[in-house]
Parts: sequence; C-alpha cells; structure tokens
Amino acid sequence: MTRILAIEAATEACSAALLIGDSVQERFEVAPRRHVALLLPFVESLLAEAGIRPGDLDAVAFGRGPGSFTGLRIAAGITQGIAFGSDLPVIPVSTLAALAQGTVRQQGAVNVLAALDARMQEVYWGAFRCDTEGLVVAVGKEQVCAPEAVECPQTGDWSGAGNGWQAYADQLSQRCAVPGAAIYAQQQPQAADVARLAVAAFAQGEVLAPEQVCPVYLRNDVARKPQAGG
Repeated sequence: MTRILAIEAATEACSAALLIGDSVQERFEVAPRRHVALLLPFVESLLAEAGIRPGDLDAVAFGRGPGSFTGLRIAAGITQGIAFGSDLPVIPVSTLAALAQGTVRQQGAVNVLAALDARMQEVYWGAFRCDTEGLVVAVGKEQVCAPEAVECPQTGDWSGAGNGWQAYADQLSQRCAVPGAAIYAQQQPQAADVARLAVAAFAQGEVLAPEQVCPVYLRNDVARKPQAGG
C-alpha cells in the first residue's frame, strides 16, 4: 500500500496531503504569507491522525512549480527536510498539472487549460488531457508568456482553470475559445492532487534524491543576481 506525503505552496493557497492506498486526507487553506506557519502543523496533524511516522512513508511529493518564487522555495525546503530526515525519495509534480487534476476531480473537466498569474503581464500556462486512468497528461510544454501568446490546442472541448483566467480574462478568452461556464478561475492547485499524480510517477520510478530537489520557475531571471556595477 503506497504512502505518499504531498506539499503544495505555489500560490496564495497552501496544503499538505497524505495518501495511503486509495485514501487521501488533506489540510488546505488560502493564507498568503502564512505558508511557513501552516505547513509543518498540517504535516504533523496528518501523520498523527494516520498513526504513522515520516519513516513509514514511501516518498514525499511536492508541487515543483511554476508559481510563487517564495512559495516554491518553502515547499522544496520542507520537502527536503522531511526526505533527508527519513531517507525518503522525492517526487516533483507540476503545479499546473495538479491544478488541472483538481479541475478534473472537482469540476468534471476532461481537457484543461491551466493558467496562473505570473505577474509582469504574463501567465504560467499548460494544457492537459485526461488519460484512461483519469490522470492528466501534458499536451505540449509548459510555458510562461504574455496571455496573448499562449498556445491553445486546436482540437477538443477545453475548460480553463486558475487565477490567470481571472487576471487576463479578456486576452485568454480571445486567444482560446473557452465558454464562460467552463472557466474555473477560483480553482487552486492542491496537495491532494499532487499526491494522486505522484503515485503514477512513483510506480514508474520517477523519483529524486533529496539533494536533487529543485523548483521549476520557468521564468529564467526570477532568481538572477544583480550584476556588479549594473
């Protein structure tokens, strides 16, 4: 029976989830700037409720991004700490894929265009289709770009998810023919969906050692240091 702890903190929401077999328990809260204060208590309560210790887990998964620079660093740091402490492998999961998976689970969508506000007049963008197992699979590459430049698949009925659809509603609606009733701008990526996607990755051996954990920012200059004399 697979046991995976998952952490997601790429947006204003933060969450932790514990998957044991087919059961998933989650702690979730929309709490900007409180991720550090909330995540470890979330993890501790989930493990205590299940009556297990970190060493009883098979792996730790985390939302690898894209998303908030600070939130991704927090999620990666907590994940590394737990994994190092109990000698566990780590499973990185796309935050956009988790957002799409939650839209499938909660809204009944099949094809999802996931968009998160990247600030600077850009969106983090990814297209996902459901496979026969009910898990989302990426269609093309994830990207960060102006909303007017997103790449929309040419076929299929699509739903939109994420706060990018709220921040850039006009631009994305003009670019992608998604009806208003199929746009879920309030949808947030959640650790429960990170955990569900992590199960398949774990079964295929797609794991990392803790020291290999690295968030995916997409925007190359996010962490670029100022140049001397500039």
